[in-house]
Amino acid sequence: MLKTIESLGDLRGKRVLVRSDLNVPLDGTRITDDGRVRASVPTLKALLDAGARVIVVAHLGRPKGAPEEKYSLRPVVSRLSELLGTEVKFATDTVGESAQETVASLADGEIALLENVRFNAGETSKDEAERRAFAEQLAALADAYVSDGFGVVHRKQASVYDVAQLLPAAAGSLVRNEVESLRKVTDDPERPFVVILGGAKVADKLGVIENLLTKADRIIIGGGMAYTFLKAQGHEIGKSLLDAEQVDTVKGYMETAEKNGVELVLPVDTVVAAEFSADAESEVVPSTQIPADKEGLDIGPKTAELFASKIADAKTLFWNGPMGVFEFEKFAEGTRAVAEAVASCEGFTVIGGGDSAAAIRNLGFDESRYSHISTGGGASLELIEGKELPGIAVLEEGTK
Repeated sequence: MLKTIESLGDLRGKRVLVRSDLNVPLDGTRITDDGRVRASVPTLKALLDAGARVIVVAHLGRPKGAPEEKYSLRPVVSRLSELLGTEVKFATDTVGESAQETVASLADGEIALLENVRFNAGETSKDEAERRAFAEQLAALADAYVSDGFGVVHRKQASVYDVAQLLPAAAGSLVRNEVESLRKVTDDPERPFVVILGGAKVADKLGVIENLLTKADRIIIGGGMAYTFLKAQGHEIGKSLLDAEQVDTVKGYMETAEKNGVELVLPVDTVVAAEFSADAESEVVPSTQIPADKEGLDIGPKTAELFASKIADAKTLFWNGPMGVFEFEKFAEGTRAVAEAVASCEGFTVIGGGDSAAAIRNLGFDESRYSHISTGGGASLELIEGKELPGIAVLEEGTK
């Protein structure tokens, strides 16, 4: 069981450090998808209502342990203020003079956001002593810690793992909901249990496929990774994406699926083009006959119908990865069709974060039509894979 915020006792006047996930896509300084900011609000609001002095720490992008203006969290401040209905103060560093002064200025029920935690080399350091030293600086700012950034709980990082060992710690509502929803999928799914996997590479999902071959009733494969499966069956895939090193592994998966009675569903037709561009001329061909000079960029209409029919009766469903290059309108139809089929499914439906969650929002789907949309692609996959996540393990009852 995860420790809850209630276990921290009366928080009025207490400084609470919250690890949120505010890693949003930006176009310059404009947020193009605020899903993660919105997901962070319930926990922050609950702490503010409890009279806590809230200190938010988060990352954006992948800076190399030093400040980079393009990765500043400053653009997030105004949107977070809007959503919370209160001013969010901003510190221009994470543990330095600005952070210390900003935290000291907080009154009960006020909130501050510290600058990108990854501007500090200690956050992601593989050297435990360096990471711990930075975690101690973070811990010195607060009286308690709340972990609410699910997208990073699979990382052993200072603000995720080490701080939780230094302060009274608990899981926020976002992290608790994520873990409960994903464990509902993996631990005792109602059947049929259907899994949809897409995205570019098989290598990214090897562990997930391996684990699900013992648990799922049906695995639907789309997106770029489908071409490695088609290649493993001996078909011509033209210039389509290929994980050449994984062809033999995929052959093994197909044999295991057959042995375990797991239905493996692959595309039967494919939208192909001679080049990877938004306005490339395209045609639909059988998936087993992709021309040598063309590449697959989306599943075809017959596959969309097939996949929808295989989704309809699911009692538990997990989807990670788009069906094609959904960023190009011309090649978004397959992802749109699957998103609609999942939305219409009456079972417990989980969208496994990352590009799948972005696709649903970008294509204009009502998020309430899905049982759960994860905020963490990598973290959700590792949980589905059966791995222990450091940022979750450290919050379990019985740990400090």
